[in-house]
Amino acid sequence: MAAVAVLLCSGCEGLGEDGSSTGSGPGSAAPDGRVVSPLKNPDGTKPGLAPVTTDADKAAGRKLINELSTKGRGPKTGYDRDKFGYAWMDTADGVPLARNGCDTRNDLIRRDGQNLRFRAGSDCVVISMTLHDPYTGTTIEWRKQKASEVQIDHMVPLSYSWQMGSSRWPETKRKQLANDVLNLIPVEGRANSSKGDSGPASWLPPNKSVRCAYVVRFAQVALKYEMPVTAPDKQMMLRQCGG
Repeated sequence: MAAVAVLLCSGCEGLGEDGSSTGSGPGSAAPDGRVVSPLKNPDGTKPGLAPVTTDADKAAGRKLINELSTKGRGPKTGYDRDKFGYAWMDTADGVPLARNGCDTRNDLIRRDGQNLRFRAGSDCVVISMTLHDPYTGTTIEWRKQKASEVQIDHMVPLSYSWQMGSSRWPETKRKQLANDVLNLIPVEGRANSSKGDSGPASWLPPNKSVRCAYVVRFAQVALKYEMPVTAPDKQMMLRQCGG
């Protein structure tokens, strides 16, 4: 299994520390059977992205996707990551786990990681973990010595949201989108890098078994933030859930 680390680790100063302690933060003992379908995890606080498999659940997924409005993708003019706040801020009010004393990045690792090891004296900063990556279907062993093979993915990319209307949102709402655990998941870095700011019509997880779950979560985020998707994205999303 590949050794991995987490990219974009603002607030993860403990990655350079030698001391560590074992512990059981939120999600630290999430076996394979505890990953949760997005249909049963509407706020994103439970771990993982379990496949949506039954006909009834796929129908529920299509119903959700059909609620999405559509529009053309606008220009990227003016987009800047800083317009969504600094990375992994713990002060984006109005989203789960905000102001809990642990930055968003580490909240996500604690939610989805297993066999967590923490920096000495901390129950927040994770220095090693096991991650079951839903995008590739592989299991990844992360150690602090590596620094790019696991990334935190924004299900709805921030640049995509900018082109679909968040350029006109108040900054507080953009900060919420960037730090909302509903919109965030730790995954294999190469898979996330290949996604870029693509919508579902242009990119889907290599692991076909989670594609319906992926687009359901994408729809949940878009609906929560009253954000349209492109017509090709909506069509592709419906197709992944049997539409």
